[in-house]
Amino acid sequence: MAKSSAARQVSTKAQRAGSTRWASSTAPASEIATSLDRLLHDRMRLGIVSALAAADDMSLSFTELKSALSATDGNLGGHVRKLEDAGYVSCDKTFEGRTPRTDYRLTAPGRRALEKYLNHLDAIIRATRSS
Repeated sequence: MAKSSAARQVSTKAQRAGSTRWASSTAPASEIATSLDRLLHDRMRLGIVSALAAADDMSLSFTELKSALSATDGNLGGHVRKLEDAGYVSCDKTFEGRTPRTDYRLTAPGRRALEKYLNHLDAIIRATRSS
């Protein structure tokens, strides 16, 4: 599908400006949808980042995340590792007495990635409603 000239202009302006938001809602929803962060688009990873963003100090323990997301140890561990590798989440391992405790914190790049993702979803919603 060929891009309209308006869509190309919006895309080019946004790229030149280095903007994380679309310059206007004239870009087709399909174009906006393809630019979603694939790492965050996964349900579990979006849940992890959202839970961390909503936490008081943007930090939760492994047990708290596991409970909030109804995840298994292996599933949660794998998804958190991908977010760590991308720099979206940091991990702090400590001991409380003899019990290990793993805390995860949303990093500044993770917060920006979540905001960009939410802005893109908002742009898709606006484009869909206006058509």
